[in-house]
Amino acid sequence: MMATTPPAAKYPAKDHVSRTFKTLTHTLHSNQRDKLQVIVLAGSETPYRNDTDRELPFRQESNFFYLSGCAVPGSFFLATYHPDSATVSTTLYVPKPTLVDLMWSPAPPTPSEALATYDVDAAFYGVELVNHLKSLPSDALVHILPRTREFPDPGDIGGTFTEEHLLPALHQTRLIKDAFEIALIRKANEISSRAHEVVMRVLGLAVQGKIKQDSGHGNRRPLLPAEWLIETEAEAEAVFVASCRREGAFHQAYLPIVAANDRAATLHYCCNDKAFAWGPVTDKLAHNGGHLASFISERERGSVLAPQVLLIDAGCEWECYSSDITRTMPVGNGGKFTTEARAMYDLVLEMQQESLAMLRPGVHWDDVQLRCHEVLVDGFLRLGIFRSPEDSRGARDDLRRDILTSGLSAAFFPHGVGHSLGLDVHDVPSASKPPKTGKYFVPGSIASGNSGDGGHESFYRFLRLRLVLSAGMVVTVEPGIYFSPHLLAPHMNSYFLDVAVLARYQSVGGIRIEDDVLITENGAENLTGIRSETAWIESVCAGEV
Repeated sequence: MMATTPPAAKYPAKDHVSRTFKTLTHTLHSNQRDKLQVIVLAGSETPYRNDTDRELPFRQESNFFYLSGCAVPGSFFLATYHPDSATVSTTLYVPKPTLVDLMWSPAPPTPSEALATYDVDAAFYGVELVNHLKSLPSDALVHILPRTREFPDPGDIGGTFTEEHLLPALHQTRLIKDAFEIALIRKANEISSRAHEVVMRVLGLAVQGKIKQDSGHGNRRPLLPAEWLIETEAEAEAVFVASCRREGAFHQAYLPIVAANDRAATLHYCCNDKAFAWGPVTDKLAHNGGHLASFISERERGSVLAPQVLLIDAGCEWECYSSDITRTMPVGNGGKFTTEARAMYDLVLEMQQESLAMLRPGVHWDDVQLRCHEVLVDGFLRLGIFRSPEDSRGARDDLRRDILTSGLSAAFFPHGVGHSLGLDVHDVPSASKPPKTGKYFVPGSIASGNSGDGGHESFYRFLRLRLVLSAGMVVTVEPGIYFSPHLLAPHMNSYFLDVAVLARYQSVGGIRIEDDVLITENGAENLTGIRSETAWIESVCAGEV
């Protein structure tokens, strides 16, 4: 089936193909550039739970979606580029269902429906792909994704093919987002921002005693949504995900991280199965290994909800494009942070605000990372967590430099300040962190920077982005401060650390604040809508606004 009219208001897949071919051909040896260039991709198949016929959630492989715009399971894609005429042609292959398929599952689009829906030049059933591959010139250079478990395998494609060039070219092209992609990321952010606020407002309603559970619930009927309390990590996750699904977002961009109390010190805590700190476990939980402790309410225990933080790092997808938002909120204490938690929250917020103020084309991401550590060190010196050694009489600037070069701050802020965002939440890794592009502690780097000015090499160990920023990039900005006993243990004897003061803050666990940001021609635009000011967070969680 061939296209006869130009597409309108479709995902701009063909432009993505053209841009990818342009990037790809630049990486080829000169004697390969004049050949017919071909891209062959397989889409993801519907996954099944191991050893059963029960479907698991389907999500299209990101590169396939980028070039086709198609989220139909079991599809294939073929694109050609003729260097002599600079013409690009794209073909989508959709599965032809059997009667049994139609009995169990909704029908995939027909070729004519696919052609009307997606920005491609032609569409056929998948059985035609083999014949079309056979008709390619014998000297055509066919590009496929690496044949690893990470990518769907297109099968036997015949002829000469290479796995070397396509994935790096796709990553490099996907690094810069077009207006259509930015709109999808913005939509995902809008939905996720509201979901974060929904959780906060449910917490606030409970503080104000406005969530009523009448005597009819329990044996006679289940609790209705308006009666739901958030008393566990799982309940917070359920409210967040339900809010996203109600707005049409079918997928979370990653497993939500919902960590209360000191569990917020674990960066990728995805268990989400513990209760808030209510007090000691009662005798009736002795059976079942105490696992039911996560679901026994404050009313049953007769204890008071302890002051603690709830860190939620979660974001939905919208049409395969990600959001990635973190908010840390107070639980207990009337919806207010404790003195220690507020001090940490204010400091992380300062780290983020300083980072956001730096963002514009030409800024190296290493410098944003370094600035976060500088702000952290200054804040810990103000709070007394960091101190001058007793035998030191040096200036404060010298003390700050000495602490930075010791690497001590990395024990409290061990991860990178952010990463690329797009079709994947940790988007385009090879283009985000190519070899020798870091500014500090990278021998032979093409970026100028004296390692001695960069603090300590541990600051950059886990960065997922080490580039000079360019307009069109979308990045997360997510500084944090954590009191992980595992990370702090090697540093407890540091002469820069006042362990007595530190002990007052360790129960905070962890604080992270994360927004998604578009780099524009002249600066940056924050795509995340939910506010993060301390006073606003507290007023919402206390039910005051």
